[in-house]
Amino acid sequence: MGKLDGRVALVTGSGRGIGREIALKLAADGAAVVVNDLDDAPAKETVAAIEEAGGRAVACAGSVTADGFAERFVQTAVQEFGGVDIVVNNAGYTWDSVIQKMTDEQWDAILDVHLKAPFKILRAAQPVIAAAAKAEKAQGAVRCRKVVNISSLAGTGGNPGQANYSAAKAGVMGLTKTLSKEWGRYNVTVNTVAFGFIKTRLTEPATGGATIEIEDREIAVGMSPALVAALEQMIPLGRGGTPEEAAGAVYLLCLPESDYISGQTLICGGGFDM
Repeated sequence: MGKLDGRVALVTGSGRGIGREIALKLAADGAAVVVNDLDDAPAKETVAAIEEAGGRAVACAGSVTADGFAERFVQTAVQEFGGVDIVVNNAGYTWDSVIQKMTDEQWDAILDVHLKAPFKILRAAQPVIAAAAKAEKAQGAVRCRKVVNISSLAGTGGNPGQANYSAAKAGVMGLTKTLSKEWGRYNVTVNTVAFGFIKTRLTEPATGGATIEIEDREIAVGMSPALVAALEQMIPLGRGGTPEEAAGAVYLLCLPESDYISGQTLICGGGFDM
């Protein structure tokens, strides 16, 4: 018996990286998972990995910023697994520039994926969660649901070249604080995990030229080896975190042991805090 048996989790951006590890960890403890990725193939690969391990999952591919995605995502959970218990807003990427060179498109794209998309997903989930909480209360039952929004140390302390990303991630914490107050009546805890330096394809050492494609845009990724080395020297644990370790922080806030923790930001940064 897993601690999350009978729970239904939605995890955005879970075809790769940290999101994939979150989905795998929740599924390993019994949750049925709706896996999302911008691309269909990575989402299905995560689903296959969950199913091969004996878990339950279904893919819901597509951009979290697309019109109608939030409703489709939530309804997939309802139709396939009967409800919504855990929502992890993880999807995102960076598109950096100093403010005088940052375009409106850069600003809007990053605010849309990191802040507007979580807002729309949670708005779409509200009727489902409220109805379930009301029915459970009428039956004398208690069920604690979980929302975990992903932020960053860029959101807690700012980061040069990331005015868009820092603003979005700071906004995520404001969204978390507000929903923890609005949704307490539904017995939902709403928390944030703010990541420090986590080793993913977006932060791996690169000498230049590495890109990813996001909705027909070529976005530069990677960090200079010198910057990576400097960052790791500032981290008390002496290294960047792994996607598995990052997923562990999210997992903690999905467990029954965290049922009385809400409205908080947990920093997962190896001891480094801006």
